[in-house]
Amino acid sequence: MIKKTLIAALMAAFSCASLSAHAALFGDDEARKAIIDLRSKVDGIQQSKAETSAVLTLSNQNDALKQEISRLNGQIEVLSNEVQNLQQRQKDFYVDLDNRLRKLEPQVVAVDGKDAMVGQSEQSAYDNALALFKAGDYKKSGTSFADFIQRYPESAYAPSAQYWIGNAYYAQRDYKNAIAAQQALLKKYPDNPKAADALLNIASSQVELKDRSAAKKTLESLVAKFPNAPAAQTAKERLANFK
Repeated sequence: MIKKTLIAALMAAFSCASLSAHAALFGDDEARKAIIDLRSKVDGIQQSKAETSAVLTLSNQNDALKQEISRLNGQIEVLSNEVQNLQQRQKDFYVDLDNRLRKLEPQVVAVDGKDAMVGQSEQSAYDNALALFKAGDYKKSGTSFADFIQRYPESAYAPSAQYWIGNAYYAQRDYKNAIAAQQALLKKYPDNPKAADALLNIASSQVELKDRSAAKKTLESLVAKFPNAPAAQTAKERLANFK
């Protein structure tokens, strides 16, 4: 009996020990689970923070990139305007250069009723000499016309220049040289439209030299050779006074 009681007591003690161990084991699992859950939450928060930080970094980088793009677009616009302005200046330069070169090129002008090619410097030299004559500077004008003929002996203006040399002498009352200058015109350019006027100038110089006989012959020659020239009508009127 005592043996059975002792065995029962031992079994009861063993059962209590097992229950206590099981109870302790169950408490540790719950704690581990709670710790694991807590760690998961902490990791989740840290990961969320990392993700948020990454998003903020990307956002800041995106803003900086937008600002850089805006700055570059501004520079591109400025450069585009500068290129356009440069292209326009180059275009204007070439247009101006072309116009200048065209002015230097010979131009077609009407000289004594005929079209002729006349260079810019040639035209300027003739115009300047004629301007001196119109201004009353006959000596300098005659010299300028003589220089013109030396520089441009084949110019379409050469007959006119020779004619104005004679007129310049006549205006200075140097009638002999006036006659010689006009005779040079008649010898070299006998059919030039200025020839009739040259004969009239010669007749006027002869009258001033008191050589009326020579003047009459010159006027008659003028009417005979150039009957339709305006100078011929003047010659006829003067011839009427010789009778």
